[in-house]
Amino acid sequence: MSKSFKKVAVLLTLGAFLGSSLLAGCGTTPTNTANTGTDNKKTSELTGQALKDAVKKEGKIVSYGMPDAWANYGEIWANFTKQYEITHSDTDMTSAEEIAKFDAEKNSPVADIGDVGITFGNVAIARDVVQAHKVPTWNEIPDWAKDKDGRWTGEYVGTIAFLVNTKLVKDVPHSWADLQKPEYKGAVVVGDVLKAAQSQAAILAAAFANGGDEGNLTPGIDYFKKLAQAGNLKPSDNIFSIFQKGEIPIGILWDFNALGYRSRLDDKDNYQVVIPSDGTVASAYVSVINKYAPHPNAAKAFQDYLLSDEGQILLAKGFARPIREKVQIPADIAKNMVPKEQYASAKPIKDFATWEKNMKTIPDLWRNNVAITQ
Repeated sequence: MSKSFKKVAVLLTLGAFLGSSLLAGCGTTPTNTANTGTDNKKTSELTGQALKDAVKKEGKIVSYGMPDAWANYGEIWANFTKQYEITHSDTDMTSAEEIAKFDAEKNSPVADIGDVGITFGNVAIARDVVQAHKVPTWNEIPDWAKDKDGRWTGEYVGTIAFLVNTKLVKDVPHSWADLQKPEYKGAVVVGDVLKAAQSQAAILAAAFANGGDEGNLTPGIDYFKKLAQAGNLKPSDNIFSIFQKGEIPIGILWDFNALGYRSRLDDKDNYQVVIPSDGTVASAYVSVINKYAPHPNAAKAFQDYLLSDEGQILLAKGFARPIREKVQIPADIAKNMVPKEQYASAKPIKDFATWEKNMKTIPDLWRNNVAITQ
């Protein structure tokens, strides 16, 4: 399974793992350097040349769930390791696995840093496997996208969007209300709502657009019920291979997936990515530093770099929208993204506990009310 599909499967919904044991695993075991709370406090105070010297002395950084092919991390890692004269290695895994590995390996830690869906930030805190660090650009990160003590920090944002094949759709829809028009009969693909996190997030996005929220999904379910009754829903998954076959007129998915898919399609000029103007949901991926990190200075320096202007721009180059809105994205990169003004309707989740609880009811609500099968 590709990194994008693994990550989509955890964004927003990996909170479902809260009630179950997280996966545990093992990895290579390095010599465990001193990683007590006192040592972590010392490393957190290092800045400038002192931090750079400490990172160079550590000699490497190890990550989980941050492979080269995801969100332009390849270029990001290359720039960072060159700047600090260290090496990097990554093991690809889901958010749940990252946290489980931090915990399972605490006596012989391997990884220093990870990238998880925002729901899992608090899971990591509950498992006591992360340490605090506030990057120099801390004040520019929205309050909803960071732990107040710095134990997880938002990096980039995903927003539910429409990916529209203009060869199949004459008039591009710009809102959820538009999708209800007769001209879109059999044209709208939301994917597998019974299993896929991305598709379940679409329910929440439609709820936001119709007066609901994470505590009230009824408007979202009612919306898709009407869409199904009108015959506008097309029973199909919304993965890249089906877009590649030209079989999806309008797909509902994360904007970074939509942009990534479009960039890979041979007929990419026939596709538009649209943020629905009447409401949608935005969520973030967050950076977490292992409490037991063998190379804590390197982890903190990397987090600083990722949240710097340069790091945020490189994420945008990989279609991941920077968490810091003040960052000026160069024109050659911005032209491949959705214009910022389209995001005026996007709202973040404010009550994650409620979303996690209500998200689990979506499959039954879908079966009992919408009744469209794949």
